[in-house]
Amino acid sequence: MSVSTEPAESPLTPESWGKLGMWVFLAGDAMSFGGLIAAYGALRFGSAHWPVPSAILGVGLTAVMTFLLICSSVTMVKALAAVKDGDRAGLVRNLALTVLGGAIFLGMQAYEWTHLIHERGMTLTSLGGEPSLFGTTFYILTGFHGCHVLGGVIYLSCILIGGLKGRFSSSHWNAVEIAGLYWHFVDLVWILIFTFVYLI
Repeated sequence: MSVSTEPAESPLTPESWGKLGMWVFLAGDAMSFGGLIAAYGALRFGSAHWPVPSAILGVGLTAVMTFLLICSSVTMVKALAAVKDGDRAGLVRNLALTVLGGAIFLGMQAYEWTHLIHERGMTLTSLGGEPSLFGTTFYILTGFHGCHVLGGVIYLSCILIGGLKGRFSSSHWNAVEIAGLYWHFVDLVWILIFTFVYLI
């Protein structure tokens, strides 16, 4: 009497390997951001002369930037839903809106930095001519995030080109989902930065 055995199968498919790789990357990246936010908090509460952020930073402008990134997350969700439904036009349209939202965010951040440097006199080592670590923590934290947004815009632009070329369909959309994981992470981190640096 022979005993039939099931063929051995890997629990991870090429698609899930890609998703796992992105999750591992995001976990490491979350620790990097966590370390920077913790350092900001330690310096802030350890300083007797830390400025009130709302008196220096443009909270109104940054609120618009935050809303813009949240909207870009919504269009990213719509892009993924569209490709799952086989809607190529919807995929392309919503990816383009997501990329546009990220690009506008970067432009607004560049404007904010220019204003802070020239109008407020905030540099990496001083604030209004006085020595301060506020600029150091602000520029490093928001700049590190800005680099992630720039990377996301480039990443999503490549996905958009793939969508224009018809590389994705209702049965082949894993790359879009993985890109979406990255973009949602970038948006979530910005909400934390906005809360801890600008509002609290």
